[in-house]
Amino acid sequence: MRTLWAPWRIEYIRSPKHDGCIFCDFPKENNDKDRLILHRGEHAFIIMNNYPYNPGHVMIAPYRHVGKWEELNDEELLEIMKLSQLMIKALKRAMNPDGFNMGVNLGRVAGAGIDSHVHLHIVPRWNGDTNFMPVIGDTKVIPQAIQESYDELKKALREVLNEE
Repeated sequence: MRTLWAPWRIEYIRSPKHDGCIFCDFPKENNDKDRLILHRGEHAFIIMNNYPYNPGHVMIAPYRHVGKWEELNDEELLEIMKLSQLMIKALKRAMNPDGFNMGVNLGRVAGAGIDSHVHLHIVPRWNGDTNFMPVIGDTKVIPQAIQESYDELKKALREVLNEE
């Protein structure tokens, strides 16, 4: 058996788990950096995925608790799409990815970890980011600490917003 050291994970293992809906509860708090909230809009917000597929993996969710995409109102849909454009600009500036995966997992069977509150995923991708580790070693390596990614993306968002 091979060992991959990830000492920063002990904080998660020891921390109490959240009982409610993170997409409802986290925006109500006043600690965006701890909760990984990158940007707040009027109807939706951008939050980093604490369990990313790749560095820079974010989610965009409406503030309103809604579990069905078809129940989003026009304002929420428009803002989610506009925030996705903003986030792609910021990701390109901060991380220079070669491409993106964007998607919505509707329902647990479709892969939704939180299926009671819709959210759009944006995952930056780089040539060669799928390597032997997940395929052969059944291990995903995330090469950047989440708080470092947060700081880079927060800075890039400020820069992009000042240009618009």
